[in-house]
Amino acid sequence: MNMPDRSHERITKSDLRRLGEIAAFDRESLFTRHPRLAVYRERLFAVALCQGAALHYLDGKNGVKDFDVWSFFRADPARTFPYRRNASADFGDPRFGKSPDWEHYVGRRVDLLGRSLPVPEDESPVEALQAYLSSGSTASARALAKKAMILIYPENQLGQVVWPVRE
Repeated sequence: MNMPDRSHERITKSDLRRLGEIAAFDRESLFTRHPRLAVYRERLFAVALCQGAALHYLDGKNGVKDFDVWSFFRADPARTFPYRRNASADFGDPRFGKSPDWEHYVGRRVDLLGRSLPVPEDESPVEALQAYLSSGSTASARALAKKAMILIYPENQLGQVVWPVRE
């Protein structure tokens, strides 16, 4: 599938780190603007590249239209993370080209999303995310399970494939 609005440039671990930095900056900005959400600062358990760009990381064929980066938090019983929250940022490097209709960006658009999940403290990020995707209990879980998910954080698991599950 070679579509002109997609980049077929290879995504590297360095690119994943850059996406992690963009997501961290966005989260910190969110918590500063909305102090009631700051409880989630210490509840982050995973950050992942998802959807088509994650599939491209795996197969090198899908192409990158944009980067979907999700931050996942252990749910706080007193306050749910806003599940419809969606922000955008500029990748800031033209190596992947520019996103159509986002001419003011130097590089591809990065969509930044988040979700709180009822995850026990002792469950690993991979196990927790695979359980979430396997459950298909939300529209987001079903949509994310259609493509791929690659860990960005924790740093010691950078590039690990969460989804599809590999034997």
